[in-house]
Amino acid sequence: MIIVKNTNELSPKELIDILKARTAVFVVEQNCPYQEVDDDDYNDLHVCLVEDNNLKAYTRIIDKGDHITFGRVLVVKQYRKDGLGKKIVAATIEEIKTRFPNQPIQIQAQAYLQKFYSKFGFKAISDVYLEDNIPHLDMLLTF
Repeated sequence: MIIVKNTNELSPKELIDILKARTAVFVVEQNCPYQEVDDDDYNDLHVCLVEDNNLKAYTRIIDKGDHITFGRVLVVKQYRKDGLGKKIVAATIEEIKTRFPNQPIQIQAQAYLQKFYSKFGFKAISDVYLEDNIPHLDMLLTF
């Protein structure tokens, strides 16, 4: 089941599950010490794929004013290889289309995922650059 909530709508359990998963993936697995919880977390939308009361996949949506972005895309390690990455990204794009009609979506994608995001219609709009020592590129989806 896909659940979408603003930060202030999350239960304490939901918030802790999200922050645990994000830290496990983006700080521990990627060996990347950085400020994982940031000011955007005060007022963003959290897209959660939850089954059997377990968070399995996640993204967050942020309204940047002139465009919408999403990030922190993850599938919890034990649920990988089940196609949940495609499912959570598709659900995130649909949520953005519903809440922010006709707004472009611009993301910072890890470079190795360029082909993955291209399948959703994203086009590269930058060269590859390092963000926290991980190769990224900017990608855009317009409607």
